[in-house]
Amino acid sequence: MTSDPIFEIPNGLSRLIEIMRRLRDPETGCPWDIEQDFKTIAPYTIEEAYEVSDAIDRADWPELEGELGDLLLQVVYHGQMGSEAGHFDVDSIARRVSDKMIERHPHVFGNATRDKSAEDQKRDWEASKARERATKGATGVLEDVALGLPALLRAVKLQKRAARVGFDWPDATLVLDKIAEETRELVEAHDHADPDHIHEEFGDLLFVMANLARHLGVDPEHALRDANSKFTRRFRQIEHQLAQEGRRPEDSNLAEMDALWDAAKAQERSAPS
Repeated sequence: MTSDPIFEIPNGLSRLIEIMRRLRDPETGCPWDIEQDFKTIAPYTIEEAYEVSDAIDRADWPELEGELGDLLLQVVYHGQMGSEAGHFDVDSIARRVSDKMIERHPHVFGNATRDKSAEDQKRDWEASKARERATKGATGVLEDVALGLPALLRAVKLQKRAARVGFDWPDATLVLDKIAEETRELVEAHDHADPDHIHEEFGDLLFVMANLARHLGVDPEHALRDANSKFTRRFRQIEHQLAQEGRRPEDSNLAEMDALWDAAKAQERSAPS
C-alpha cells in the first residue's frame, strides 16, 4: 500500500478540507459524496447540530468533541460544494463570519466603551443585525426568520421580532389568559369534529405556549426535550417492573401501567439530588 500525502498534513482543518475535496473528486472520489448537493446535505447538518446539543446536555465532553467534528465536517462539505459552484469556500466563510464578529463587537475590536451590561450589548447586537437586514433589503420586521427552523424555535423568533416593535403582551398573566382562550377554542373544534379547525386551533395553542415560554424565560425546545427524556425514563421503568414478572407492556393494562408510572415518579422525587 502506497503512502498517501493526505496522512502527512499536520493542520487538522487543512487536512479535513483536502479530504472533502478528494471525496468530491468527480473521477476518483466517493460515488455517494459526489452525488450530494446542498439540499441533500442540509438534513445532516441539522441532525449534527442537535447531536452537539445532546452531548452538551449530557455533559459528555469526549462525545462533544466528536460531535463538533461532525458538525465542522458539514461546514466543510457545504464549503466544498460552494467552491465547486464558484459561490464561496471554507476560507471565505471564515472571513465573512470573522468580519461580522469584529463589526458586532466594537467594544472589543474598536473604540466603543465596554462599560455596558450584557443586556446593553445584546441590544447593540440586535441593532447591528437590524442594520444588516436593512442593507439586504429586508424591511419587514418578520423577514428573514428562516423557514427551515424547527417550528417551535421559529415561533419564538417570530414573537421576539414582533416584541421589539411593541407587539407583545406586557406580562405572562395575559399570555395565560390567551392560553385558556385557545384551549376553549380547541375543545370547541373537537366537539364539532372538524379536522381542519382542530388543526388550526392546536397550532394556535402551541404558538401561544411558545410565547408563554418566552415570557417565563424558558427555552421551549429544551423544556420539551427534557420532558421527552423524563417520559422515556419513566416508561422504561414501567417496562423494567413488568419484565421482572416476565411480562411486557402489551400484557398489562392502562390502570396498572399508570400505577407503575406514579411509583416511578415518586421514586424520582424521593431520590437524593
